[in-house]
Amino acid sequence: MGEPMSKSISPLEVYKLLPKTNCKECGEENCMAFATKLVNREVSLEKCTPLLKDFMDDYQKLWNLLKPPIREIVIGTGNNAVKIGGKFVMYRHELTYNNSTAIALDVDDEMSSDALAERVKWIEKFTYEYIGMDLKLDLIAIRSISNNQLTFRNTVKNIIDSTDLPLILCSFNPNIIEAGLIVSGKNRPLIYAANSENWKEMAELALMYNCPLVVFAPNDLKLLKSLTKTLLEYGVKDLVLDPGTFIEEGLGDTVANFTLIRRAALKDEDELFGFPLIATPIVAWIDKGSVPEVDMWREAKVAAMLINRYSDVMVMHSAEAWVILPNVVLRQNIYTDPRKPTSVEPGLRMFGDPDEKSPIMITTNFALTFYTVAADIESSKIDCYLLVVDSEGISVDSAVAGRQLTADKIADALKESTIKEKLSHKKLIIPGRAARLQGETEDVTGWEIIVGPMDSSGIPKFIKEKWIQ
Repeated sequence: MGEPMSKSISPLEVYKLLPKTNCKECGEENCMAFATKLVNREVSLEKCTPLLKDFMDDYQKLWNLLKPPIREIVIGTGNNAVKIGGKFVMYRHELTYNNSTAIALDVDDEMSSDALAERVKWIEKFTYEYIGMDLKLDLIAIRSISNNQLTFRNTVKNIIDSTDLPLILCSFNPNIIEAGLIVSGKNRPLIYAANSENWKEMAELALMYNCPLVVFAPNDLKLLKSLTKTLLEYGVKDLVLDPGTFIEEGLGDTVANFTLIRRAALKDEDELFGFPLIATPIVAWIDKGSVPEVDMWREAKVAAMLINRYSDVMVMHSAEAWVILPNVVLRQNIYTDPRKPTSVEPGLRMFGDPDEKSPIMITTNFALTFYTVAADIESSKIDCYLLVVDSEGISVDSAVAGRQLTADKIADALKESTIKEKLSHKKLIIPGRAARLQGETEDVTGWEIIVGPMDSSGIPKFIKEKWIQ
């Protein structure tokens, strides 16, 4: 396993700056345990209340020691605010990724009122349930097509009145951006973008309205770094870097630039590159092909590549499910903590209207396993009970092999569920992949153990043919 951060920090270094009172107010047994979790990014520094009350100098030292090499930037305000950046590692197996890639869909200021309202509503309401989590879109990017200040301002105002989603204001014209900020500045939108020609005007707007600012230098990392340095010296601290997103023949440069920037920040500790990265797969639509599906495919492809290659926020155009869904699922999979399997609460679930003669099955609390089994049961409209056993979030076959799923655990789950009081039988169906536990579970529980199908898709046929009560 790689180093937890770009520079190695030991728990002892952190412990020396803690109060060392072992007060347990943080929820840990002692200060050393808290220090270890701080180094592993499992708790926040603010949980040490004595540190905040009486040791502010040490708090500041710890904050500087533990701060992420990639600055964390907040877009928006309130409950819908989006955090981007805040990264510590190049590869998720080194520690974990946090602050998942924020995805924005675009609107423009030449859309009709009805079309604008419909698209904003679609973006806001988009949701997809995936292994117990609701996957959503995060922001709305407002593009100035008209290059008219009043038109852009009215569009921004209409969107603010209809949604609380954070915004990205998109124009290289400072006057256009200012028109949008007049009505949205208090909502802390992301300003897109400052370049070598407009940086001073954009910097002044970012400072005036306290908004984060994108720095744009397409395929020119030397210029990007120079602009970043200039803007920092000017006083703008919340920056987002855009090295350019190119399609087809420029795709190799795009991936290389994103990777080089992130590596420079994390491995070489280059503070001028230590900012979130923005990608714009929407550029696939600049040169529209004769077949829209081709542009959609190009956009989806680039989005997937840059979710994998360090994009912290991206702007897209396509609203088709086959473009959006694979990317929000990919994002979710990449940004799960590899140290903590995705799990559900153990316990008894009921499907349909089961009675005392209905079958009872077991599964583990690994989220993907549970939701797959649940979906197969629901689609077959079987009235049954499903007992979810705590396997530490491990799938059935792995849990059996690793002893996270045992006869004793099944017995304990049966007792805790009080399922015995609901049934007139003592027959329990276990997954086919847990067949080796049959005899031992019968001995421990006193129940008749029936080995079910290897795959949950076989449950309907199995119940129809094998369940006799």
